[in-house]
Amino acid sequence: MNTHEIRVTGDGSKTIFLPELNETYHSTHGALREARHVFIEHGLELLKDRREVHVLEVGFGSGLNALLTGCWSEDNRVSVNYTALEAFPLSTAICFELDYPSQIGEHSIFLNQTIIQSAWRKENQVSAHFSLTKIDTRIQVFETDQCFDLIYFDAFGPRAQAEMWEYAILEKAHNFLKTGGTLVSYCAKGQFKRDLKAVGFRVESLPGPPGKREMTRAKRLV
Repeated sequence: MNTHEIRVTGDGSKTIFLPELNETYHSTHGALREARHVFIEHGLELLKDRREVHVLEVGFGSGLNALLTGCWSEDNRVSVNYTALEAFPLSTAICFELDYPSQIGEHSIFLNQTIIQSAWRKENQVSAHFSLTKIDTRIQVFETDQCFDLIYFDAFGPRAQAEMWEYAILEKAHNFLKTGGTLVSYCAKGQFKRDLKAVGFRVESLPGPPGKREMTRAKRLV
């Protein structure tokens, strides 16, 4: 994955297009709107009454979800321990070119810079309430003793990256969650939801962000 094109999406925020996969990192209808809608509003907001939250992101990409989570942690005074998996890390230059703080606000400039420049494979205390561990690996080989409250499942779509949506991967994600933990994804494919149910999740189909009819939220029951 060496060729990247920067494109402006429907809400004015930017995303990356990969010609070899014919795939974008975010919704062309609005990168920022999609990330907020799926991962913050229908995921993290469920946990705002907690003192501490552990999040796993599958598909760190441009760092947008981490940035929004860091902003949320500071706004809500909730400690977030954030682990992000990314098999194909982007260059810092490309991440800075996306310039998300121009859409989010000046308060996010320091967070964005620190998230992008933070070291891989170590815990980075980004701000008072937000710590970040970026791991350059695939979920297929990732192992941890940590259990998570929330998983952002943000891999490329099944058409472009079918191996990320296989039953075994979803079973692994289920096992990473605490009982009562939640997985959220922009994807609403029927097979994805059937496999989540087969793994043991309780699955909800929720209204999607602009340009998508639905998104998926799944809860680990036991």
